[in-house]
Amino acid sequence: MSKIKHIILASAILVSVSSFAQKEELKKLKKIYEKEEIKGNDLTEYKALVNKVEPLATEEGDKIYAAFYKAMVPVLESNAIDKTMTPQQLQMAYAKLVTPKAISDLAVGLNATLDYEKKSSKKVYTDDIKETIAAFKPTFIDVAIALADAKQYKLASEVLYGAYQLDKSDQDNLFYAASYSANAEDLDTALEYYYELKRLKYTGERSIYFAFNTTSKVEENFGDNKNLRDLAIKAGSHTKPREEKIPSKAGVVYKNIALILVQKGKVDEARAAVAEARKANPEDSGLILTEAELYLQIKDYETYTRLVNEALQKDPTNVDLVYNLGVISTNANKLEDAEKYYKRAIEIDPNYFNALLNLSELLLRADEKFVTEMNKLGTSEKDNKRYEVIKAERNKNFKSVLPYLEKAVELKGDNDAAKKTLLSVYNALEMTDKYKALKAKQ
Repeated sequence: MSKIKHIILASAILVSVSSFAQKEELKKLKKIYEKEEIKGNDLTEYKALVNKVEPLATEEGDKIYAAFYKAMVPVLESNAIDKTMTPQQLQMAYAKLVTPKAISDLAVGLNATLDYEKKSSKKVYTDDIKETIAAFKPTFIDVAIALADAKQYKLASEVLYGAYQLDKSDQDNLFYAASYSANAEDLDTALEYYYELKRLKYTGERSIYFAFNTTSKVEENFGDNKNLRDLAIKAGSHTKPREEKIPSKAGVVYKNIALILVQKGKVDEARAAVAEARKANPEDSGLILTEAELYLQIKDYETYTRLVNEALQKDPTNVDLVYNLGVISTNANKLEDAEKYYKRAIEIDPNYFNALLNLSELLLRADEKFVTEMNKLGTSEKDNKRYEVIKAERNKNFKSVLPYLEKAVELKGDNDAAKKTLLSVYNALEMTDKYKALKAKQ
């Protein structure tokens, strides 16, 4: 036998041994993975085997499962966390494991496994993967919210995008990932996500179902599961069923695409994006507001006014539309217009909480002007007379706000912003009894 044949034979033996070792290690991984509980030495051995087997895998199936076992490491580590820790300690522990990269790797590993098992018609882990996604999605969302609360918007966006990759049927995660990217001023990523939402024809429109739990004495949220809510009502465990409609977010998607394009100096593209949206959704009055806000951004007030009037003609009693016009006008510092729209919204619906609160805030802005002038006055007779005039005007303004604020607090007694503002007004007007009564409810 020649030396060349000896080399070829030795190489074949090496490959065979390596392949055998790899198969054995995959079997060991599978055995550990399928244990009821994985912690301590089992988890240590599992991680060591993952690091050893991944670079050796050559066949498609072996590569897929090696990547799957590696992707699942953070999940197994999460399961091994001591659940007796305080909620804050648990959240910190999860946050260390549930990093954007870990979630992204998990999404890639699990989806690749699902695709492979679908293609090969061998459901080894398909059901397990679906259970894992369902179980861990809420954790990922909690981590994203905690990151956003800490103003780490870029990381929050990455976590939510990873959650979206895990379950692409939950497009809300992509929507909020785009929003967080915009908050992080990562406009290119935000635009990419918004374009994906546009391609998906995302609306987010749906109904959420609630019912009062007669045992816990609190209202329970059943999500979009109407059947489950109705079963609870029939069983007698719940009462007071109600439905809350989540409005379409399509207008928000198109609006944010347009506003980002304007910010990037691409005004013509922004105009084209909104025009395309309106053509595709001619009955969506929210898109008229989107276009109006775009023209407000580029200071084309004539077109803005025309679009506002168009919106009102199209749907003059749509309270949400009128309220949104108030918000747009407030943001544009068109305060007289804003006051008019908020008051119109309250005429249509006297119980419109946000309009009541926003109008109160708007009217109270005048107080700064009064206080500034009062502080500049001296002690002369002339100044004292002027002081009394301003004080009377100030009190008159406070009194004009009272009906709106009192109604807002009546509607939502647990709203801190409304209560604090009303307390301030009572205090300014020296309405001691009312101040004490409201303070006692805190």
